[in-house]
Amino acid sequence: MSRVIVTTADHIAHVQLNRPEKRNAADPEMFEALSAAGQEVAASDARAVVLSGAGEGFCAGIDIGSLGGMVGKDIEAMIMPRTHGAGTTNRWQEAAMVWHRLDVPVIAALHGVCFGAGLQIALGADVRIAAPDTRLAVMEMKWGIVPDMGGMVLLPRLVRSDVIRQLVYTATPIDAAKAERWGLVTEVSDTP
Repeated sequence: MSRVIVTTADHIAHVQLNRPEKRNAADPEMFEALSAAGQEVAASDARAVVLSGAGEGFCAGIDIGSLGGMVGKDIEAMIMPRTHGAGTTNRWQEAAMVWHRLDVPVIAALHGVCFGAGLQIALGADVRIAAPDTRLAVMEMKWGIVPDMGGMVLLPRLVRSDVIRQLVYTATPIDAAKAERWGLVTEVSDTP
């Protein structure tokens, strides 16, 4: 099953994270699929993109269990090479930054959970519309990892530095209404 589904109709590309049984938690295959989807959209005649998640949430973050294969490996060698984005991003960063670089508007339609990697992917969009039930969080601190998928480069353009610190230091989820007040979400809608 494809981790990301891309369909295009009327010049609108719909890119859907497709791992609903895991709340679209990102594993290595999804990171690669998101990068490929961004390249596919860039080469298409799409005039806009809608990013969404299948099932109960946009994206629950990194599938920590999928990182087990990294144990004992040279982590620096895995994250330092800038292999994507014309040498500007690594494979994890590309999952968010590919959307930021597109020359067409990218809209993230958020619902359910939008945690960690999911939030960073959503930050790559130009517009984020969230259902009222959406919960957002920078979850990396909970796992003792650095939020380094590109979202932290984009976040200062949206919210104040004290808000960033609170999000990063506490890993506390916030609701869509607070996210909208803080500038993290563009709009709250019953039908994102």
